[in-house]
Amino acid sequence: MDQVIQIGSPKRVARLMQRAGRSGHQPGAVSRILCVPTHAFELVEFAAVRQAIEAGQIEARLPLHKPLDVLAQHLVTVALGSGFVPGELLAEVRTTHAYADLSDQEWAWALGFVTNGGETLRAYEQYNKLAATEGVYRPTSRQIAQYHRMSIGTITSDGMIKVSYLKGGALGTIEESFIARLRPGDRFVFAGRVLELVLVKEMTAYVRKSNRSSGSVPQWMGSRMQLSSQLAGAVRVQLAAARAGRYDSAELLAVRPILELQRRWSRIPAPGELLIESAKTRDGYHTFIYPLAGRLVHEGLSTLVAFRMARETPRTLSAFATDYGFELLSPKPLELTELDWRRYLSTERLLEDVLACVNETELARRQFRDIARVAGLIFAGYPGSRKQTRQLQASSGLIFDVFARYDPENLLLDQARREVLQQQLDLVRLEATLVAIAHQDIAPVQTGRLTPLAFPIWAQRTRTQVSSEDWNTRVQRMVLELEAVEEKEEKL
Repeated sequence: MDQVIQIGSPKRVARLMQRAGRSGHQPGAVSRILCVPTHAFELVEFAAVRQAIEAGQIEARLPLHKPLDVLAQHLVTVALGSGFVPGELLAEVRTTHAYADLSDQEWAWALGFVTNGGETLRAYEQYNKLAATEGVYRPTSRQIAQYHRMSIGTITSDGMIKVSYLKGGALGTIEESFIARLRPGDRFVFAGRVLELVLVKEMTAYVRKSNRSSGSVPQWMGSRMQLSSQLAGAVRVQLAAARAGRYDSAELLAVRPILELQRRWSRIPAPGELLIESAKTRDGYHTFIYPLAGRLVHEGLSTLVAFRMARETPRTLSAFATDYGFELLSPKPLELTELDWRRYLSTERLLEDVLACVNETELARRQFRDIARVAGLIFAGYPGSRKQTRQLQASSGLIFDVFARYDPENLLLDQARREVLQQQLDLVRLEATLVAIAHQDIAPVQTGRLTPLAFPIWAQRTRTQVSSEDWNTRVQRMVLELEAVEEKEEKL
């Protein structure tokens, strides 16, 4: 391979380097990658990636911490060989980073889990996988060994949920990670309609039409990769240079007219500053907030802020997020003071509010499905006849309910909840962003129109709500309107 073409932002410095390395993949050869932006501000990201690579600012790969499902699988795998002596294997396991601080109690729990299924499953033979003979643990049967060999592995994937009307009629499929966040009664936009979630059963979301005009906008996993902390910081550096009038790279020179327009119509956010823009279009009143912290954090922030606002004063709000910021759309202007924003963007009661505005139990239940498969609680099926995700969810959901009712301290339940907070909600980075905002100046700007920073957010939200042809028409019309405003200003 001689040339790699990267379409759109890579979102991470390491990801761009890894993709570039697929070309010239031999000793002495040069790796080449051509970056093609999908919108103007991705040129800023390309400049930031170049600077980060030159500075050696590559993202760290954070290792997992005590994944007990993987440990349970490993115990059975080692037992399938020559067997193991618990003390010897524990000493070996603790030499790894992930289990360096594994406690004696956690080890005893894992050992009990693979030998008798733990407190709630000991009566079922299929969970009595290992037994000790003269101090050496081995499989209890050939069938246990066969099932394990066909199920070994830790790679899982997000499922697709069918969306159907409660009274019948399918609308399509949507990613499970989005639906699992919603509570019954929440509204979302799908298939050009605003729908109200009634219930989720196995792998089907039952909905009814909503008489409201707005709702949450689905995000697909392929588009939810977010800017890393390193790249987001590097983007801030590039914007600061543009704010100071320094356009030192080819990318910044190419995007200079857009950045200058952003400066005229609003402002380029400075380091240590949170820019909040307000504008009105035929869609309603828009508020754009730019923490520049990545899509996943912005999704959490937009949901959190909308929840806190609605809790104080009943409002109709629609939220949408991208890597640069998030939008709150309402039929009436928000009219908030700086103290209001400080309150909505505070870390006070953060965990309680985050869990209150998402369906934490449903998220944990679906995260538990992957944990249950890795830990060997459910069998994924034989080669050529794998079980459907719906069947796996039904099986793991039953076990989840049994654990939650009769063994609430089960460590796999705790792992599911922990992974939801760390991976799906990214609570650590969300809290760090709020702490940073607390030390930033808030810069509210009434723009009267969409700015270059706001336009991609508006366009992406609009794209999820209308057909491709309608979207192209609306975006082109908005482009022409904004260009007409710019030409008029230049003449003046």
